Amino acid sequence: MLLTAQYALVQSARAALLDHLATLASADFLAPVPAFNHSSLRDLLVHVANCYRHWLGVVAQNHPRTYLDPAAVPDVQAVHRVFEEVDALVTDFAHRAESTWQLPQTFSLPSRPDPLTLTPLALFTHVITHEFHHKGQLLSMGRQLGYPPIDTDVIRT
Repeated sequence: MLLTAQYALVQSARAALLDHLATLASADFLAPVPAFNHSSLRDLLVHVANCYRHWLGVVAQNHPRTYLDPAAVPDVQAVHRVFEEVDALVTDFAHRAESTWQLPQTFSLPSRPDPLTLTPLALFTHVITHEFHHKGQLLSMGRQLGYPPIDTDVIRT
């Protein structure tokens, strides 16, 4: 299935990023970066995971509104576990959307009075582009902490 194949590319790029982040000093991984609203690398990774949980879990599949607290994710190893849960959520979403990924559907949003009409493809595209947007920020944050960025593109050369 196309969504599953595309997500495998996202996972590969994420793995390169997480491998890189695992080489950083633990204190730097948790350090607030002033230019990024005093968020840490860990905080931003948890934000990305929570975006998947919100759009593909809460909105698309009516899961309970439960979000991760960054304080419960102390290191890169814990981030790996968080994204294993995200991977399972994406797999479930992709299987459910396999035959309907291009069909508009109505979704209720907890913070919005009116329903939103979207395709499952739009939801999926939103979460993966959101992740890639923040992946660039994570590399910039690392640079500000003294760690030169590495190639984390889908096609790494």
